[in-house]
Amino acid sequence: MSSRNKEGASQTNSPAGKRKNKVDQKSKKQVFESYMTAEEVSRGLERGELYQGQLRINPKKFTDAFIPSHDDTHDIYLEGIAARNRALNGDIVVVQILPPEQWKVRSDTDTEGVSESEIQKDHKRMAAQKNVVHHSCATDEVVNRFQKISLSDAEDPSTSRANGEITQKTAKVVYIIEKKHSRAVTGFLKFLPEKPFALFSPMDHRVPRINIPLTNCPADFSLHPSSYAKVLFVCRIIDWPADSNFALGELAKSLGEAGEIQPETEGILMEYDVDFSEFSDEVLGCLPTNLPWSIPPEEIRKRRDLRRECIFTIDPASARDLDDALSCKQLPDGNFEVGVHIADVSYFVEEGNALDAIASQRATSVYLVHMVIPMLPRLLCEELCSLNPHTDRLTFSVIWKMSPDGKILDEWFGRSVICSCVKLSYDQAQSLIEAPEKIFSAEELPTVDPLHTVDEIHQAILNLHAIAQNLRAQRFINGALKLNQPKLCFTLNKETMMPQGCSTDEHKDSNELVEEFMLLANMATANHVYQSFPDLALLRCHPPPKTKLMEEVKELCTQLGFDIDISSAGALNKSLNTLYGDDEFHAARRDVLTNLCSRPMKIALYFCAGILKDTELFKHYALNVPFYTHFTSPIRRHADIIVHRLLASSLNCGPHLSLSAVEVGKQASLCNDKKTAAKKVSELSTDLFFGMFVKECGPLDSMAIVMGVLDKAFDVIVWKFRVQKRIYCKFIAGLSSFHHRKVGKKSELRLVWKPKDQESPPIEQTISYFSLVEVQLKSDGGLKYSAVLKRPEGGEP
Repeated sequence: MSSRNKEGASQTNSPAGKRKNKVDQKSKKQVFESYMTAEEVSRGLERGELYQGQLRINPKKFTDAFIPSHDDTHDIYLEGIAARNRALNGDIVVVQILPPEQWKVRSDTDTEGVSESEIQKDHKRMAAQKNVVHHSCATDEVVNRFQKISLSDAEDPSTSRANGEITQKTAKVVYIIEKKHSRAVTGFLKFLPEKPFALFSPMDHRVPRINIPLTNCPADFSLHPSSYAKVLFVCRIIDWPADSNFALGELAKSLGEAGEIQPETEGILMEYDVDFSEFSDEVLGCLPTNLPWSIPPEEIRKRRDLRRECIFTIDPASARDLDDALSCKQLPDGNFEVGVHIADVSYFVEEGNALDAIASQRATSVYLVHMVIPMLPRLLCEELCSLNPHTDRLTFSVIWKMSPDGKILDEWFGRSVICSCVKLSYDQAQSLIEAPEKIFSAEELPTVDPLHTVDEIHQAILNLHAIAQNLRAQRFINGALKLNQPKLCFTLNKETMMPQGCSTDEHKDSNELVEEFMLLANMATANHVYQSFPDLALLRCHPPPKTKLMEEVKELCTQLGFDIDISSAGALNKSLNTLYGDDEFHAARRDVLTNLCSRPMKIALYFCAGILKDTELFKHYALNVPFYTHFTSPIRRHADIIVHRLLASSLNCGPHLSLSAVEVGKQASLCNDKKTAAKKVSELSTDLFFGMFVKECGPLDSMAIVMGVLDKAFDVIVWKFRVQKRIYCKFIAGLSSFHHRKVGKKSELRLVWKPKDQESPPIEQTISYFSLVEVQLKSDGGLKYSAVLKRPEGGEP
């Protein structure tokens, strides 16, 4: 034996060598349990021993994860990374409930993320199959999904409450049914000396760190790793061995330097699996080639010709995809003929061709602060389908005969052709509403078609406004609920597209006018399509909120001095409207109460009526109507195109839909996923731009109102900008100590500030719901920002 081998043998037999062998053996042990087989999972689900749901990882505390409970109680808790067993946020998983002695006693302050609202904020909610363990849209899967919504509200013995604590079921993942997470993530590379791989650190802490082979890294990475310290990469996870805390991956793309809008935006799009590629030649080949295109005369003859009617659009000033128009004509008997005219996208997008295929996969347009990623090629979105003024366009119309108070006397659906006489912005329409007696000159509005006068348009808008007010009042009398969420808007530099200013959007009368008639058209279409095709109708439901969580919100509001009625959507809406008050901070309190009441709410979902069948589950909770669908935005939503095809078939002015109920259900499920992803991407884009705004224009001072209190932190709405931020007590400069206490549902933090000097006493500050505090928004570098609590009594942070 060579001296080298002898040395090795000596080390192995030595105490140190034995310890090293034990460490090596230990390192090779499985970190994660092996998955069950599909057969075991099927049997377990069928016997009720296993449960299925969508995994939701708390973005503020990545060790906490949840899946929706199988009843109407608190969600099932998965503690730690091992319990998730390599599943990522949004995945459809099967879990096994742990023994009761391992259930978690958690205070209310630990359970942020338990509510259904986190689903709205992070990822799509998918249906739970009970017996089917492969991805499909089989009838049982969809029925089970909605049956879970309507289970009994009886007390669950697994969830008890005492002194503000809950005992929460815990579980572990035993199978991943569908990897909904894209497995793509943005982050940074770190060089590891003497290792054949680099370490990828995701920006999203809910995703594990990833080993990247050096052969997959940039050629000079090993020689100059510092050159890549700030470079943002997109990595895709390709495997995650059971014996490793780290996943294995490969670099998909180098995005550029972190802290810039474009690379960070591209990373978000890839993470959320948004297709932003150019449309293929095959797709573009489905578009008209004889440009400029005009409507064939034979097509006009098939339709109701409305080109000489006073029809106009009302949209945001920057809108380029105009898919809805309105008309209102007073009749001799004092009633009105009111029309909603929607772009006839289905005329151009034939079912089953390449254009339809890409539209069905994208499912929705995605709106970012500085750009739109369209569902359809721009030739359709911005030209052929867009209801641009002074241009003949194909439409699908709903026309009612209405009384002045909004009562529907007659209703007509059909394909039509229009020529919009003017394109109005919301602000321009608002100015017409606010000045009913004013005679507007032609110069005060965009160019109006010579067939119609400014006065005619003005009067039509005033009539629509009056009817809309009646419709809106009647909707809320009938039990509708509106939870307004303010939206941040930016003024961009036209050359750099960087934010120059920001404000919150105001929901004005002109917005409500358009909203009321779009809602009315959607409800009318839903009823018509369901009556015509009860097995194929693509509808949209909104399940009622989780009862127990809603009761907890009511209990908290009572302690805060607000008595809310949660017995129905209408009762909740009425009680909230009476609680806001009219003082200086009534709008701030409204936002806090709206946020509290939004937490137990579930998200609205597309579904196929023939799959779900039980009409009790069709209802739309917030609108309080039995049938609802989407008909009014086919340029940007594929669900609307399917509804248009069903409507055309029912009126014998289009082919029969070739999709089966299962296929409609599958497309409805994809539309749900893509819609939720698009909403999240839009929110992240807003956050990026606001981070840039703080970086360029900050620090920014503002009053803030406390909207939530935890044991070591509290959440605020920064009032000037209406953004929400969490402030952690341990990071508050100048704080001597902090103390948490809880009385019933109400949490409070007592902050003790260090004295300014030896002669001054400490300052105490109580943080509770609705407390007003001063904060300063500061850039944390890149596009991240934080809210810093300012010392009370006007002190410096």
